[in-house]
Amino acid sequence: MQTLIAGQVMTFDGDPFRDGPQAVRIDSRGAVLVENGRIAAVGPRERLSREAPQAQIIDHGDALISPGFVDAHVHYPQTAIIASWGKRLIDWLNSYTFPEEMRFSDPAYARQIAERYFDLALSNGTTTACSYATIHPESVDAFFEAAEGRGLRALTGKVCMDRNAPDGLKDTPQSAYDDSKRLLEKWHGRGRLSYVITPRFSPTSTPEQLHMVGQLWKEHPDCLMQTHLSEQTDEIEWVKALYPQSRDYLDTYETQGLLGERAIYGHAIHLTPRERSRLLEVGASLVHCPTSNTFIGSGLFDMAGLKAEGQLVGLATDTGGGSSFSMLRTMAAAYEVGQLRHAPIHPAALWWLATAGSAEALHLGDRIGTIRPGMEADLIAVDLSSTPAIAQRSARAENVWEQIFATVMMGDDRAIRAVYVAGNPIG
Repeated sequence: MQTLIAGQVMTFDGDPFRDGPQAVRIDSRGAVLVENGRIAAVGPRERLSREAPQAQIIDHGDALISPGFVDAHVHYPQTAIIASWGKRLIDWLNSYTFPEEMRFSDPAYARQIAERYFDLALSNGTTTACSYATIHPESVDAFFEAAEGRGLRALTGKVCMDRNAPDGLKDTPQSAYDDSKRLLEKWHGRGRLSYVITPRFSPTSTPEQLHMVGQLWKEHPDCLMQTHLSEQTDEIEWVKALYPQSRDYLDTYETQGLLGERAIYGHAIHLTPRERSRLLEVGASLVHCPTSNTFIGSGLFDMAGLKAEGQLVGLATDTGGGSSFSMLRTMAAAYEVGQLRHAPIHPAALWWLATAGSAEALHLGDRIGTIRPGMEADLIAVDLSSTPAIAQRSARAENVWEQIFATVMMGDDRAIRAVYVAGNPIG
């Protein structure tokens, strides 16, 4: 069965941070031909209609046909505590996060939240998420089961932490290794699922645990490894006190085998020159979490500087430290942070970050994040006049990028007209 999805089709010829906005092309009379869950062809609607006369046509008019959003850093167990008031990082963890994560020892509760998370993510056009689970293996099972049931490409891993957390949320160096290994062997590479080795961050792991987790990664180098890095200045001071022998925050990971090309570091706001140099040298990924960074008061990510020096950067909601499930709102926040750093980001670059950029950061750029033949058909149709406020601005736009920017800045789930996962419509 072939399906022809028609609208204003967005494709990428490169990285707009490097190649300029012209690296993103929009065909106002375009279409995407989908067959067996993959993109078979992209081009003018009229031509593809002739070449595939048997295809079912779904015409989205002037809606933007885009790759589904890719959220590169999520805490799905924090779904129920999103928008909790007024704490810095450490207080936020102790007051909200850890008490909520204790509940994930209950498999039924874990399944409930996993289903709710994917309902919310998909309603906002997110078709792939890389999430942290909790220390409980049940939390990993719940996430993957929910993703598998919907045919999603999804990534997660059991959080590892053996100190500076409540007793009910601590494992040990050995149990972190053993549980992670069992889950990895069960889920990694199963359908569209990938296991991610997941030490929470250096303050909640002893050097012994980081070493054990690093050993597991060495044994399974095809896995990604995710953790947090240099989110807040007081967190960095805490790391210095816990790891007095380390040169910097990144060194607490590097000395234990947790620095490499398939490493993904969330936040990375307050990096030292040495850290930036080493991250670039190994080709690690950094993830910008703008709504979280402002909501928790962490700081302003140096997007312009990091991209200019060649760093690999993705974009993320950081649910629930982040204040929205929407990648549109996340793009808007990234723009606002860029303005505060006197380096505004063009809407072409913002959209690329939320799709192809995040896919590349997760080493999935050969599968998702771009509309081209052979890619997995995770697509969204975005209404560029979804509310009266957006419609009136869109009507006065002088070009499509002005239309898109209005949706970036003011859009929400109402802008998501349709979602396709592996070519199948959702909802």
